[in-house]
Amino acid sequence: MSIFGSMKTAVSGMNAQANRLSTVADNIANVNTTGYKAVSTSFSSLVLPSSGGNYNSGGVQTSVRQAVSDQGDISYTTSSTDLAISGDGFFIVQGADGTPVLTRAGDFTKDDEGNLVNAAGFQLMGYSYDSGAPAVVVNGFDGLVPVNVNQDGLTAIASTSGIFKGNLDSNAKVAPVAPATLPSANAATTTTDTKKVSMVAYDRLGNKVMYDFYFTKQSVVTPPPAPPATAATWEVAMFRNADAAVGGTTSFPYSTAGGDVGTGTITFDANGKLTTGGAINIVDPVTGQTIAMDFSAFTQLGADFSGTGTPNGQAATPVKDVTVDGDGIVYAKYEDGSTKPLYRIPLANVASPDKLTLMSGNVYSANGQSGVTVTGFPQTNGLGTIKSGALEGSNVDLAGELTEMIESQRSYTANSKVFQTGSDIMDVLVNLKR
Repeated sequence: MSIFGSMKTAVSGMNAQANRLSTVADNIANVNTTGYKAVSTSFSSLVLPSSGGNYNSGGVQTSVRQAVSDQGDISYTTSSTDLAISGDGFFIVQGADGTPVLTRAGDFTKDDEGNLVNAAGFQLMGYSYDSGAPAVVVNGFDGLVPVNVNQDGLTAIASTSGIFKGNLDSNAKVAPVAPATLPSANAATTTTDTKKVSMVAYDRLGNKVMYDFYFTKQSVVTPPPAPPATAATWEVAMFRNADAAVGGTTSFPYSTAGGDVGTGTITFDANGKLTTGGAINIVDPVTGQTIAMDFSAFTQLGADFSGTGTPNGQAATPVKDVTVDGDGIVYAKYEDGSTKPLYRIPLANVASPDKLTLMSGNVYSANGQSGVTVTGFPQTNGLGTIKSGALEGSNVDLAGELTEMIESQRSYTANSKVFQTGSDIMDVLVNLKR
C-alpha cells in the first residue's frame, strides 16, 4: 500500500461526505418549499486490485437519490387555487420557454393575465371546455393550454335542452275524450286530474323565461288478462307562463301565438316504465329558441304526482369564485350559485418517479431512466386526487437531516485525520534524507 494511496482514499472520503453534506443543506434549505422532495446521498466502494501482501486502498463514490414518490404532508389553506395531489401523479406546467414539465408544487395564484402560476413562475396546464367535455391525450401534451381563470364581466348562456323527471300518479282519471278538454286545446276546461308544474329557462340574453307544463292522462290500455297495473298514455302540453290569462281561476287561455309552445305524448307500460315519447321540444316563438326536453326519467306508479325540471343555460351573472374538484375540473362559480366547467386539469406520471431529472423551480423532466410520461385525469389509471384549497408540503424529515449532518461532520473529520496521518508519514520520509 502506498502512502499516497491512503491519502487519496481519505480525499475520496472527504469528497463523499461533502456531497452528503450538500444534500443535507439542500433539504434543510427547502424544508418549507411546497412540493419539495428530499434528496439523499448513497455510498458505494471503489476497490483497486491488490496482490500478495500488498493492499491498495481504493475509495468511495456517491450517487444522489430522490424521494419523489414519497407523499408529503397535506395542509389546508384559504385559497381555492392552492392545489395538492393526494396519491401518484404530477401537475403539468410550462415555463417561459413553453416547454411542459412536471411538478408537485401546487401553490397557484392568478397572474396579471389571469393564468394560474406557482411560486416558481410555472403556468398550470389543462384542457379547455370551449369545445365540450375534453378528452385526455395519454401519450403527450397536445391540446393543453394555460388554465386562465380571468372571468371578468357577465356571462349568459341560452337554454338548449332540459331534463324533466318525476312520477305520474297511475290512479289519475282519464280525461274526457273530447279534445277541447285537453290542455293543448288552450281552453279553460281541463280536468281536475291534470297536473301542472313550472320550469325556468334562459334566453340568449340571460333573461329568465318560465314555462308551464301540464300532464293529463289521455288513455288506458288493459291487455288481457288485466294485470294489476295498466299501460297508459299522457299528454304533455307546455306554455309560456308570461302569456297566461290574468285573473279568473285558471291560466287558460294563454295568449302565445299558436297557443302552446310544445305538445307531445308519453306512454308507459304496465310496470310504470316509459316506453315512447321521451323527447318533446319547446319551440318558443317569442325568444326564437328551441329547447329539447327529455322526459325519459318519468315513471307512472301509484304515488302522488311529482316533477322537477333542470334546463341547461345560465342567467346573466358575474363570476364570484373559481373552484376545483377532485377530478380536476375547474369551475367558475357565479353569483347566483350556478357553476360552469372551464378546464379539466390532467395529471402525468412515469414508471420510476425517483429517476426523474430535477430542474430549477422544483420541476422535473422525464428521461430514459424514469420512463415515458403517461397523462390521464385524476382518479384514473392509478393517478391521485386533486385537493383544492390545500398544499403538499416538503417530505423532508428535519430531525433526520440534522442527524445526518452530525454524522457527515464526524465522518469528514475522521477522513481528514487519515489524510493528516499520511501527510505526517510523508514528512518522516522526507526528513530521512536530511
